[in-house]
Amino acid sequence: MKVILLQDVKGLGKAGQVAKVSDGYARNLLIPKGLVKEATDGNLREMERQAAINEAKQEKELGEAKEKGEAISRIEVKIRTKGGEGGRLFGSITAKDIADELAKQHGIEIDKRKFSITNPIKHTGEHIVDIKLHAEVTAKLRVIVEV
Repeated sequence: MKVILLQDVKGLGKAGQVAKVSDGYARNLLIPKGLVKEATDGNLREMERQAAINEAKQEKELGEAKEKGEAISRIEVKIRTKGGEGGRLFGSITAKDIADELAKQHGIEIDKRKFSITNPIKHTGEHIVDIKLHAEVTAKLRVIVEV
């Protein structure tokens, strides 16, 4: 029996693939658990239609991420904080601080988990922070820390 995998099944394949399994395995285990559905002509057409919709949605998301990345690369965020002598800060600047200031100063909302700060920001000056907007898009944001 040919089936369409609705979820990843170990030993058979990934979601969206068509696999050939024995009738008993499909009817007694896979279909009742909702892991597969029978690969009829109608189901195959529906799967292709759904794949086209998902592809269009992903292309749209990629385009939006590229636009947002270009906009972010052109701006800078200034953060004022308390510090001591020699430009050392009391504490450090976190991804949450940067995300809050980006939203406040430029109106761009980005989740703090998308920020990639390699070393903690513990001194004044200009810093470059990577923001992973999409699997294929990473923007660089200039952060200027002042006391």
